[in-house]
Amino acid sequence: MSAPTPTTALTPKIVAAMKRYRVMAWVVGVGLLVLVLIAMPLKYFAGDPMLVAIVGPIHGFLYMGYLALTADLGVKSRWPVGRLLLVALAGTIPFVSFVAERKVTAPLRDGGQEPQG
Repeated sequence: MSAPTPTTALTPKIVAAMKRYRVMAWVVGVGLLVLVLIAMPLKYFAGDPMLVAIVGPIHGFLYMGYLALTADLGVKSRWPVGRLLLVALAGTIPFVSFVAERKVTAPLRDGGQEPQG
């Protein structure tokens, strides 16, 4: 058995998984920002809970898709469990999904190798 390599080649399956993850990270990130920066203030400061009732469940449904696509990318890229969990949690904190997306998909943009770990 050979020692693990420090990088993983970007196979077509990994590239496709990264693209799917990238789209979902942006969708979930924007949805969370709408929920936190628009809907929640309307609910608590203006007494109008309607937007939270609409955006909240949509964001929750999309976050489940984000988790599935994160897991797909993590398995295909052979991420350690810790990295997978951190990237999955990035969809729960406003703005962090955008940062995670940039970091995770950097190899795709650079056309290089994906670092392990």
